[in-house]
Amino acid sequence: MQINIKTSKKNQEVVRKLTSKLPHGTKENVIARIALGYSLHTGKKFTSNDFNLYDSKGKEYKEHILFDAKYRDFYVAMVCQYYGIYKTADTIAKYIKIHIDHGLELMDNIFKDNFNYTFFDFLVEHIEKGILHLVDLNVSLDAVKNNQQFIKKSYYSNPIKIEVGNNIEDFEPIHLEINNTTLYNNCHIAVAGNTGTGKTQFALEFLSQIYEQSNGHVNFIYLDFKGLKQNDIKEMELFFNTTKTNFVDVPHTPFPVNPLTFIDNINEINKSMGIDKFVDIICKYSNLGIKQKGKLREATTKAFVEQKGDTYPSMEQINKILLEIVGDKKDTLTEIIDELSRYKIFIEDPKNQSNFFNKNLYLSLSGDLSNSVRFTALFLIINYIYNTFMNMDNTPVENNYIALRYVILIDEAHVIFKEKKYQDIIEKMLREIRSKGVSVVLLSQGIDEYNQSDFDFSTMCEIAFLMDIKDKNQKIMEKFLGLSGANGKMIARSMEKIVKGQTISNIKEFDKAKLFSVKQFHERKS
Repeated sequence: MQINIKTSKKNQEVVRKLTSKLPHGTKENVIARIALGYSLHTGKKFTSNDFNLYDSKGKEYKEHILFDAKYRDFYVAMVCQYYGIYKTADTIAKYIKIHIDHGLELMDNIFKDNFNYTFFDFLVEHIEKGILHLVDLNVSLDAVKNNQQFIKKSYYSNPIKIEVGNNIEDFEPIHLEINNTTLYNNCHIAVAGNTGTGKTQFALEFLSQIYEQSNGHVNFIYLDFKGLKQNDIKEMELFFNTTKTNFVDVPHTPFPVNPLTFIDNINEINKSMGIDKFVDIICKYSNLGIKQKGKLREATTKAFVEQKGDTYPSMEQINKILLEIVGDKKDTLTEIIDELSRYKIFIEDPKNQSNFFNKNLYLSLSGDLSNSVRFTALFLIINYIYNTFMNMDNTPVENNYIALRYVILIDEAHVIFKEKKYQDIIEKMLREIRSKGVSVVLLSQGIDEYNQSDFDFSTMCEIAFLMDIKDKNQKIMEKFLGLSGANGKMIARSMEKIVKGQTISNIKEFDKAKLFSVKQFHERKS
């Protein structure tokens, strides 16, 4: 198998520009190799549907020029391991071509606006990151103590009985007693289904009912990091109005919290631990190195020192101090902090922060933001929520019903499952936050994403709903639902007949794995 490729026409000029930044006489195949490695390092994965993203009208590389015979197997092995394919797969050349184009595009954007940033700076920064992955950042995701937190959140201790659907045969309603401890060990829910199966409408109906039945005591946050388009916002108006939900369209509307306020800014030990955790989150979820971590810790600590009394610094203040520390040598760290500050992802003045836990929020993170900023912002928010609840008392269990406070719904959760650095905090939250009266609802397009090599997220969700999916692997479906044996045949029969708006489930109030119609929010009359 020969690996002969051509870059895109646009990237032909990029190859020339970037090569000129290397020592005189360096051949253009070097920049292609660096671009390939850099693209793989970002964690971006392409599918066969992406192979036509870039044309093939640019710089041509024959295999012996691109790799040299002695390096060929090394680069092929990297791609094979990255995608889990064999060394003879006919897609290898296509993956190499698309990653080279992707890497060239990313590097071009980095150098376009950073005139003082040299290629040597770039190499040092990313070689350091590669070494860092060998030892990994020892990030403690444990909640940090905050004795200055006075956030209160009411709870609802009576039974909550959600109508989740109807029996197909007699149209009788099917209910779920989500907080009944004699039926369920936790209130976490896993939902899987292809796009267009009714998954989102089911989730909206679930949130509406839990809010209504609790008389507004159980609030929720809907985390949508793919962002709502203008037409989608209009279609969501009925939901927003019915549930009195505040639509937070970041960056057009800042998230109503300062992500630093999970830190105890009075007790010095707690403060130091809180600053470390904030810095670790930024660095881990943005793939930053040890030196950058040190600079961010220095800037954050200094920002806290400059505050008077028990006030908190803003992202803008940290950004300003950070720029003073790094001077003209801007890098990935300064880009991320600058973007978090410049786009007003969070409120500027921490004094304007309100207790959003007593409201319903729909957070839409615009797809126009860079992936690094979107995911960093998302996990700063998740950390804030997790840390705040972990500083609250456990909710009581009365007459076999656990009191509920809050629902965290994460849409497109399969994006999180694919990255180890994102999995850890979700796993920790699922394990620990349930005693605080919090239900986590995960929506994903498939079920294999739940089952990762290190952890099976579906095992932490007591309740599961399976709609139509592409890969109907019997064993994986059984594992997702926590069912086996005699139920296996029912799963297979039901999934052969399933259509849009139907599901099978493991809920105790209905026949396991038997098809039923799910409630959909759009069926409500305006």
